[in-house]
Amino acid sequence: MRFEIVRLSDTDGTTPEPLVADAETVRAMIEDAAATGERLYIRPHEQAS
Repeated sequence: MRFEIVRLSDTDGTTPEPLVADAETVRAMIEDAAATGERLYIRPHEQAS
């Protein structure tokens, strides 16, 4: 399964382009975000038909 990840900015409210990644990469990003206090928005990635 693939996920879409967006990093949320506390400073200026901007959101960079989303990253599409597999579950293992998402898990590593969550661990890094937890250690640094970064906020992430994660949802299942829907492929275009």
